[in-house]
Amino acid sequence: MMTPTREAELADLISAAAEPLHIQGGGTRDIGSPVEGLTLSTAGLSGVSLYEPGALTLVAGAGTPVAEINEMLANEGQRLAFEPMDHRALLGSSGTPTIGGIMATNTSGPRRIQVGAARDFCLGVRFVDGQGQILKNGGRVMKNVTGYDLVKLMCGSWGTLGVMSEVSLKVLSIPETEATLICQGQSAGQAVASLSAALGSPFDVTGAGVVNGETRVRIEGLEGSVAYRAGALQDSVLPGFEVVTGAVSAAKWAELRDVTPFAGREGAVWRISLKPSDGPELVAALAPLAPEALYDWGGGLVWLMLPDTASEDAHAAVIRAEVSKLGGHATLIRGADQARKMAPAFPPEPKPIAALTQGLRAKFDPRGVFNPGLMGA
Repeated sequence: MMTPTREAELADLISAAAEPLHIQGGGTRDIGSPVEGLTLSTAGLSGVSLYEPGALTLVAGAGTPVAEINEMLANEGQRLAFEPMDHRALLGSSGTPTIGGIMATNTSGPRRIQVGAARDFCLGVRFVDGQGQILKNGGRVMKNVTGYDLVKLMCGSWGTLGVMSEVSLKVLSIPETEATLICQGQSAGQAVASLSAALGSPFDVTGAGVVNGETRVRIEGLEGSVAYRAGALQDSVLPGFEVVTGAVSAAKWAELRDVTPFAGREGAVWRISLKPSDGPELVAALAPLAPEALYDWGGGLVWLMLPDTASEDAHAAVIRAEVSKLGGHATLIRGADQARKMAPAFPPEPKPIAALTQGLRAKFDPRGVFNPGLMGA
C-alpha cells in the first residue's frame, strides 16, 4: 500500500504509476466491483489546516478522520449537517472513515431531506488527476465562482476521476435540542403516507423514516420551537404518535443512518432511490425474494436486505427490472465477491450519460489508472 503524506508526493506517485491504482481513504467502504491494482491510500494526508467557526468553514486534508473533525466542531457547537453514514457496521469493515472518503462517495444521511447532500457542503477541492497534475476548484466561501464546478463533479465520483488531497467545507451549528415522533404498527403504505404528510407540513422536519415497523419523524431547533412543533404535528398531522427527545431521539437516527438493523447478518444489501410513494410497491413486488426493508428520506431511499446465497448476482436482474419500472435506481452496497463481479454494483447509465462519463474519464484519467472497473465501466 502507498500512503503519501504530502500532496506533491501523491502527485509523483500517480504520475509514475505503471499499473492500475485502487484509490482508498480510510478503507471502510469496500463497495463496487472489486478493483485489481496497487492500493493508494489518502490516509496520510491528514490534518485540519483552517477552521473559522465564525465563518462556518473548515479546510482539511482528505485523509483527516471524520471523528477528529466531529470532535473539533462539537467543541464549538457545530457539526457536519449532512449526517454522513458510517459503513463499518453494515459492511463489517474496519479502518477509519475520512472526510475525503465521505466527499468522494457523496455519503449523506437522514438530514439530506432538509439540508442537502454532502456535495452541497463542499466549497472547494484540491485533487490530483490521472497524469499527476495538481488541480483545485472552488474556495473557502459560499459565493466563490471559478469556472467549471469540479467540486460537484468530484463529490460522488468514487475516486475514478481524481484523488482528493484537500477539501473545504461549510459547517453548521448544532441545534439546541431534537425530538422524534414515533408510531408502531403502521403498514409500509401508511407509514410513507405519514412521512409525506409530515414533510409537507410547515414544521421543518429534518428526518423521516421507517425502521423495524416504527415510523419516525424528527424535528430540531430551539427547545421552545421543538416543543411547539412536536405538539402541532401530533395535533394536526400525526395523531397517535409519541414523542422521544435527546439521546433517545439521536440514537434512533444513528440507527437508520448506519443501517445497523442489517449489520452482522447474512444477506445482500441494496440501496434504492425512487419516488417515495413507490417504495412500498417495490417491496411488495419483490416479496417472493423475502426482502427486509428500511425507509429513509420520506420513503425516497429504500434499504433492502435479502438472502444472496441462492443468487450469483445478488438478485440484481430481478431487483433492477422492478426498480426500472418505477423510474428509480439501485446500488449493491453489500454482497458476496461473486455477486460484485457478476453484476455492476452501480446503476447502469443511459447511453447519453455513459458517453459523458467516458468523456470525463478520458479527460481526467486518460491512462485509466483510477479504480478501473469499480463502477462497472
